Amino acid sequence: MTELPVLECCTPLAGSSLDEKRAGELERVLKALADRHRLRIVNLLLRAGGEAVCVCEVQPLLGLSQGTVSHHLKQLVEAGVVARESRGTYSYFSLVPGALDAVREVFSVPARVAVPADPDGEPAACC
Repeated sequence: MTELPVLECCTPLAGSSLDEKRAGELERVLKALADRHRLRIVNLLLRAGGEAVCVCEVQPLLGLSQGTVSHHLKQLVEAGVVARESRGTYSYFSLVPGALDAVREVFSVPARVAVPADPDGEPAACC
């Protein structure tokens, strides 16, 4: 019978890169995005290539009433994801530049964490 080497039982934690305040801010954004209609609106605005889109164009694409579309847009504006601009009697919406960057960063894989070594130069056991 061959003996197998013993492997360390856990991976060292790097800790969270989010403080309580930033986590609360991102929670607000993620709650605003956690709706299928709002996700479709964000996708529509992303595909507009930075151009503002009139609310009158959003409603028919979603197949929702004007009041429902306005409600969803309001949620996205309040979360800081979408900007609203009035042009006469119409409202135009666009994504706030960089608004989704923080969400992407939360889910990105960090660089490897250095594992402290014991006095013999071997990685220290964590368990």
